[in-house]
Amino acid sequence: MERGRFAPTPSGLLHMGSLVAALASFLDARRHGGEWLVRIEDVDTIRARRVYESEILRELERHGLFWDGSVVRQSERTEFYIQALAQLEVEHLLYPCFCSRQNLKSRGCKENAQGELIYPGFCRPEASVLAFGRPASNNAACRFLIRNDDYEFVDLLAGAQSGHVLQEAGDLVLRRADGCFTYHLAVVVDDFLQGVTRVVRGSDILPLTGRHILLQRALGYPTPVYAHIPLVLEKSGEKLSKSTSARALAETSPLENLTQALARLGVKINIRDFSRPDEVLTYALGQYALT
Repeated sequence: MERGRFAPTPSGLLHMGSLVAALASFLDARRHGGEWLVRIEDVDTIRARRVYESEILRELERHGLFWDGSVVRQSERTEFYIQALAQLEVEHLLYPCFCSRQNLKSRGCKENAQGELIYPGFCRPEASVLAFGRPASNNAACRFLIRNDDYEFVDLLAGAQSGHVLQEAGDLVLRRADGCFTYHLAVVVDDFLQGVTRVVRGSDILPLTGRHILLQRALGYPTPVYAHIPLVLEKSGEKLSKSTSARALAETSPLENLTQALARLGVKINIRDFSRPDEVLTYALGQYALT
């Protein structure tokens, strides 16, 4: 069975950009006769707030976007991330890194297009001394040792993609020095364990997908189908986000919000023809397709 998911970070209220992503994923999963899951990506406990989680879930329901099964929270899945790290450690694919961001900047590390510092491998072990014991300590991050860094995949919207992760980002941090697991590890493990086959998300994540594919390869996971939809932007051209005080959807009606979100997905509706969100979604199922 096909399975999609929406995985918001509870660091603010749901906004139009989030609704467009949720709606695209929902319609894609339902159009393929599949399930649609909701996962709360609160692995970063510094940013996540339970009050925002409740509001996000309430807004999804208000817009008729009802999910299958129970809501999964990354903060409750630590054991699975530890198991994945243990698997990589057995394969000698982890090493401790003591480089802070400040240290990397002071040593002249370049930034990539996403504003990340490209890690040049200062703490990278030689192939002959990979038996280094535990991959992380109280003052060390845990990095993924990338051996074969090339990737290729076809995005349903963006087309053929390829690249080299070492050039784009370097060896990935999977667990920070403070013990917090990173997005890269959590999203790959969760998508696999939840049986997600179709990942529909914003185009800002497209540059990270090659990294996720390398992790999937190392862990023996299948690669889902990917589709990265265009972002909803501010008038300034910046990404609409919680950090830029995006307008809360609660201020407007579900029908109005769905009409605007569908328009961004290329589906035009006359709001006067509908009285409930489920009617809008039923109509949209017959109109929307990624390809």
